Amino acid sequence: MSDEDPSYLPDEPAWTCANCDVHLEPRSVDVAYLGSAFPVELAACPSCGLVLVPEDLALGRMLDVEQQLEDK
Repeated sequence: MSDEDPSYLPDEPAWTCANCDVHLEPRSVDVAYLGSAFPVELAACPSCGLVLVPEDLALGRMLDVEQQLEDK
C-alpha cells in the first residue's frame, strides 16, 4: 500500500461550503466503519470541517469496503 492517502477530490475545483460560503480545500480525512479507519484525501471546508464525499466514492469504493468488512 502507498504511503500517501488515496485521493477522491472532485473534478470541479469550485465547490463551496453550504454553511460557510468558502471554497473547499483538500484535507486528509479518516473514514471509519465498524472499528476500522482509512485515511482518504477529500475536499473539506477549512472553516467548519464539513467534508464532501463524492457520489462515486460513497456508492462505489466505500460500499465495496463495507461489504468486505461485513463478510469478515
